[in-house]
Amino acid sequence: MTKHHNDHLPRLEPSFYRGQAYVHWTWTIEDRRTGWLIPAFNYKFRELLTHAAFRYALACPIYCLMPDHIHMVWIGIDDRTDQLKASKYLRRQVGEPLKKLGFAFQHQPYDHVLRDDERIESAFINLVEYIARNPERKGLVPPDGFREYKFTGCLMPGYPELDLWQSDFWIRFWRTYAFVQQHGLFRPYEENVT
Repeated sequence: MTKHHNDHLPRLEPSFYRGQAYVHWTWTIEDRRTGWLIPAFNYKFRELLTHAAFRYALACPIYCLMPDHIHMVWIGIDDRTDQLKASKYLRRQVGEPLKKLGFAFQHQPYDHVLRDDERIESAFINLVEYIARNPERKGLVPPDGFREYKFTGCLMPGYPELDLWQSDFWIRFWRTYAFVQQHGLFRPYEENVT
C-alpha cells in the first residue's frame, strides 16, 4: 500500500467551491480495494450525506457507490455553502464506518467543478445519466438496468420523497431546489413544493 501524501491533485481556488457551485466528486477507496459496499454501509452513507447536506447547504442530484469508488454531484444551495469543507467533513464521517470494515479512502478525492456550459440543463442531465450508468458499464447490472442498482440515489435535504427514477424527477428537483434557495433549509415543510 503506497501513500503519496505529498502528491496533491491540483485544485481551483476555494471560491470555485463556494456558493452555488456544481461539483462532481469522486472518492476512491485506497488501493481500489473492494468488499466494503454492503447495504448497511449504503444506509449509513445516506444518513451521513444528509447531515452534511444540511450542515453545508448542499443538494445532491446523484450519488453512486461503486465497488471501489463513490461518485457524487453536489450543488450549493446558498452563499454559506463550502464544498471543500463539506467534502472534508463527510470524508471524515464516512471514513469511520469504512474503517470498521477495514477500508479507507485514498488520500485526496478527485473533483471537477462544472463550467457554465456543463451546467445547462441538457448537459447536466447527461452527466447525471453518465454517472447513473456507471454500474451498467462495469457489468454490475444488465444493459439498461442501471435504475435497479441499489447503491445509486439522490438527496435533497428535507425531501426524502424525491427519487432519481421518478418520471418527473427533474421538474420536482429544480422546483424543490428553488424553494430551498429562496426559503432556506430550516423552513417547515410545504406540502405542495414537490
